[in-house]
Amino acid sequence: MHKRKTIARDISWLSFNGRVLQEAADTNVPLRERIKFMGIFSNNLDEFFRVRVATLKRLTEVGNKKNMYLDIPPELILEEIQEKVIEQQQVFENTWNDIFRELKKQKIFLITEKQLTKEQQKFVTNYFNEEVRTNIVPLMIESIQSFPTLNDKSIYLACKLSKADKSIPQKFALVAVPSRRLSRFLILPSKPGEHHIILLEDVVRFCLPYLFSFFGYDVFSSYIIKVTRDAEIDIDNDISTSLIQKIEKGIKSRRKGKPVRFVFDKEIDASLLTYLVKRLGLSQKDNLIAGGRIHNFKDFIDFPEAVFEQKNPRKRPFIHPALRSAQRITDIVLEKDILLNFPYHSFDSVTDLLREAAIDPEVTSIKITCYRLAPRSKVINALTNAVRNGKEVTVVLELRARFDEEANLQWKEELEEEGVKVLLGVHDLKVHAKLCLIKKRVNNRTVHYGFVSTGNLNERTSKIYADHCLLTSDRNIMADVNRIFNYLEQPKERMDLLRSCKTLLVCPTSMRRQLTDLLDKEIKAAKAKKPAAITLKLNSLSDLSLIEKLYEAAKAGVEIKMIIRGICCMFTSNKRFKIPVQALSIIDEYLEHARILIFHNNGKEKVFISSADWMVRNLDHRVEAACPIFEKEIRDELKDILQIQLSDNIKARILDNDLNNQYVNPRNKKKVRSQVETYNYLHRKLSTSTSIDSR
Repeated sequence: MHKRKTIARDISWLSFNGRVLQEAADTNVPLRERIKFMGIFSNNLDEFFRVRVATLKRLTEVGNKKNMYLDIPPELILEEIQEKVIEQQQVFENTWNDIFRELKKQKIFLITEKQLTKEQQKFVTNYFNEEVRTNIVPLMIESIQSFPTLNDKSIYLACKLSKADKSIPQKFALVAVPSRRLSRFLILPSKPGEHHIILLEDVVRFCLPYLFSFFGYDVFSSYIIKVTRDAEIDIDNDISTSLIQKIEKGIKSRRKGKPVRFVFDKEIDASLLTYLVKRLGLSQKDNLIAGGRIHNFKDFIDFPEAVFEQKNPRKRPFIHPALRSAQRITDIVLEKDILLNFPYHSFDSVTDLLREAAIDPEVTSIKITCYRLAPRSKVINALTNAVRNGKEVTVVLELRARFDEEANLQWKEELEEEGVKVLLGVHDLKVHAKLCLIKKRVNNRTVHYGFVSTGNLNERTSKIYADHCLLTSDRNIMADVNRIFNYLEQPKERMDLLRSCKTLLVCPTSMRRQLTDLLDKEIKAAKAKKPAAITLKLNSLSDLSLIEKLYEAAKAGVEIKMIIRGICCMFTSNKRFKIPVQALSIIDEYLEHARILIFHNNGKEKVFISSADWMVRNLDHRVEAACPIFEKEIRDELKDILQIQLSDNIKARILDNDLNNQYVNPRNKKKVRSQVETYNYLHRKLSTSTSIDSR
């Protein structure tokens, strides 16, 4: 087998999810948060199978072994995935057993249907009759000719029904657990000082006799099963079908996608398992994974808060110091750039800026890109108010934002009803750039202001995603933002507008080339024995050509520091690297979502924030933007935040060639938990600003 140039993207992703599992296993993490990380791990893995494993399986079927998967055949990756997933499943079960014991110590008992007291049995029966029964339809699967399509977001009780005296033959049945309509968790009557919780599936288990006794059965056994399906939407090139129809069709077909994983309770009756595998048309190659009694752990993200004495001590976001005493945010932004650092700074400043624009008589238009929005979006509320106030509002909605397609289709209808002009992205390119352009008439001239962000315009996720948003009226930046919006309004004719951007690095036209040029400049400097350095913060690094440039840079003597949250396909150590590469991943309370790029550039340092990861999909198949930071104060702030993160020795893991996920060793140094230190660093600026204001 030839030597790999990179780590397989999917194996690196599993390693990232392993870091999430480490948080669940960490006894220093509050118990409520540990349970939440179990849910995040489970949800991540579901998505991984629905998209990545499904795509790999497609590639094996069509024989395409190149392209996205670099130099590694997909069959080999699938084998590695199976091994790694089974290994992580064991860690997951051990971690859950540990958490289960800790819950008991805190007098929180997750009990089964066999542990109910008489009072609890009555309570569960009443709840079943009043709330659950009408939400379930048992399926006698042996009498159904065409096996029902199992929803891949649901769990099912696979039931074996029999008679103690064996007077009637045994039967198999399926019951969908209605956890999408009812809470997965039912808090039961309990002794003072104790909390008893039963899962919804165990409520159904307890009441199986009420469902099936009229068939004459009196012995019931049931086991949780779960199917994960191919969730990639095929957008074909049928030009007679609108994008909306394609998305709607894709969402429907997603529900019937091919099974890519079958998870089951390892205690399941052997004859029932054999029957299900056969009826589902599965084989050993289809990731048949034996697990514990509980599945769909993603629901545990919403484990009841009420049962914990110690509530989440998460600190509240605060208003940026430059905006605290401002009567109008717009006036400050027209005067100077402001960098909002979420979740430390409040997202309210973004919605307030839009609200001001909505009622400002001098504002003529607002243009904005939306990828993922909050369910009751304050951003959308401000935009619809702007229309009512006579502004021209344009929203670029990306209908292909994975798993948000349905929500964005609904937003399209709502916005258009309000009179908003809705653009639906670009054929063959996802619009992933996070941009806003506001036009305002001041003294008979038009001024442009707005923002460029690394994250979604979503007030809900802004509380848990670490991102940066530059509020600016810089003429050069806003001129390019204007060019991008003009392109998005006429994408077929106006690609030249993207190519003519002078300040922003833009995908798919210029960013790859400009990044390569910046890397080449550092390589040239290092070879000339001059200072050369690159600092990167990304979600993912998998683009082969840029990784090869980083290899070249490291061999030339460029100092490289990287903070990569998720996928990192680069081998970070090599005997030929003149300076060891520092590569970290930080997994903590907040999800590190920001992208920051810093190049030494012969002493004329270049600093960018970006919406784009270094992946083929971002650089070549999306509209993305990286924005230079011009103001020294903001550049210094970003560099300080990165330095805090590079010093993390509590939540930082080393990204090594073997994917060991070793924590950075404090080695008697001062302990640094970067998210806490970043909060303190930014909060100190708040108090400094207050003391200056009070003078």
